[in-house]
Amino acid sequence: MSKALVVFSGGQDSTTCLGWAKNRFEYVESITFDYGQKHKVEIAQAQKIASLLHVKNTLLSLDAFSQLNDSALIDSTQDIGAHHRVHTNLPASFVPNRNAIFFTLAHAFAQKQGIEHIIIGVNQTDYSGYPDCREPFVKALELALNLGSEANITFHYPLMHLTKAETFLLSKEEGVLDLVLNESHTCYNGEHSEKHTWGYGCGECPACVLRKQGWEAYEKGI
Repeated sequence: MSKALVVFSGGQDSTTCLGWAKNRFEYVESITFDYGQKHKVEIAQAQKIASLLHVKNTLLSLDAFSQLNDSALIDSTQDIGAHHRVHTNLPASFVPNRNAIFFTLAHAFAQKQGIEHIIIGVNQTDYSGYPDCREPFVKALELALNLGSEANITFHYPLMHLTKAETFLLSKEEGVLDLVLNESHTCYNGEHSEKHTWGYGCGECPACVLRKQGWEAYEKGI
């Protein structure tokens, strides 16, 4: 049986990946991380979406990021639209080493579950300034993790070279566009009460702006 694990935040990208995985693997489960993010509503939405798609979802809690407090996604005193206070060439929403830790834990979890495929929603086209969303990083980490555990687990990243508009199109093709629009959460400010044509969010943070622009391009036929 082909088995896959989706690193699942409950956002647009990972919801699209969850639909993509379910259409390609015989068995799919997901893993979600609570790392002290301000927009905790994404955790609730991840669990809801996984339930709607009949996917087992495991929630792992990580206190270390809250202790480091090195991102506007965790520290409410930082401006989400500013530059990162240490990595000044990156946005304030950058969480140092977050993906490295998430993917490492997912790799360990996959070994425990006997899963040989991990699906991640990283993207280097609309990557918003995150160097740990680029293909060279993922390939290097995959190699290191497999070498370090004598495993043969493959990372899949179906959104890597897609624009946000193309991601909307893929979600439609995979049958999860309605879930993306009505259930997924991307907004950095945790706003999930105001519904727009492109989904829920404040409409002003970088994540919302990118999603809105992608939806508008999608509606125009990309």
